[in-house]
Amino acid sequence: LEEAAFQLQQIFRIDISIALNILGIESMRAGHRQAAFTCFKLAADRGYSKAQFNVGLCYEHGRGTEKDLEKAGFYYCLAASSHHPMAQYRYARYLLQHGPGSFWDRQHKAVALLERAAGAGITEAQAYLGVFYMRGLQPQEKRGLKYLLQAANSGDAQSRYHAGVCYEQGLGVQRNLAEALRHYRQSAAAGNRQARERLQA
Repeated sequence: LEEAAFQLQQIFRIDISIALNILGIESMRAGHRQAAFTCFKLAADRGYSKAQFNVGLCYEHGRGTEKDLEKAGFYYCLAASSHHPMAQYRYARYLLQHGPGSFWDRQHKAVALLERAAGAGITEAQAYLGVFYMRGLQPQEKRGLKYLLQAANSGDAQSRYHAGVCYEQGLGVQRNLAEALRHYRQSAAAGNRQARERLQA
């Protein structure tokens, strides 16, 4: 009976958190930002990772509350530790730009988070890693191209353009102008200005 009671309490706690988070989303859509933030915060403080991520967004962009990057980082960290992929991406970006500690420690932790988010299909993380590995102090071009192609195949026109550059210049892959043109054309068709300029050149 004790186990059953505990299970019911857990279900009730989760259901309330889900309901509060949904109410927060609906409030935000209706333009009631402070009410939305209150709902997200109540659900976040109950340990619901989706709400923790939403609280992080509110603090990062100043929606329904004062803008506070440190608090945004704290809530992204909470959600990321519960394996929320978009929070892993956002927390990694926070670590790289604002986080405490030495740069190398932050970068190491951030890259690990970005790898997890990219593996979970977060296009932004794939694109970020693609550029990161191409432009790092010790470039890993093959690895960078792998992530650029993942992001491009998820519809990211900028990553498609960068993949074209890789094929044109032989970065991480054998030089192939036909393949470069294919990537540039697809990127340009998706509205990428740099790809259009490259095609004209």
